[in-house]
Amino acid sequence: MTIRLIRQQTQGKAVRGQIALPFDPNNPLVYPTLENADFLIAPGTYPLRLTWSPRFRKLTPEVCDVPDRAGLRFHLGTKPEHSQGCVLLQPEALANLKIFINRIKNLYDNEELFIEIGKQ
Repeated sequence: MTIRLIRQQTQGKAVRGQIALPFDPNNPLVYPTLENADFLIAPGTYPLRLTWSPRFRKLTPEVCDVPDRAGLRFHLGTKPEHSQGCVLLQPEALANLKIFINRIKNLYDNEELFIEIGKQ
C-alpha cells in the first residue's frame, strides 16, 4: 500500500503539507505536516517502516532507502528547525499520534508500506 505526502505551501523554510491514511475512503485520517525546506526528502516513492528510534526510545515510522540519507522519521515538531529531513507532525495531531502509529503498524503488519512524496 502507498500513502501520499502532499506538500502544499512554502513560507520561508516552512513547508506545510498533509498526509492522509486511506483506511476509510469516505473518512481518511489526515495529519498536517511540516518540513524544513533546506532538508526536504527528494520526490519519489520510498519504503515506510516502523523502526526503533534511539532518540525517541520507541517505534516510529521511518522513510527508508532515501539516497545518502538515514533516520528520516515522522515525529512531533512545531518549527522547521526541529527537522533535518524528518517529517514533522503538528502538535494538534498529538492526540492522534498514537492512532497514526497504530494505523501504520496495522498497515505494516498486513503488507509492505510505501510513502509517495510528490513535487511541490
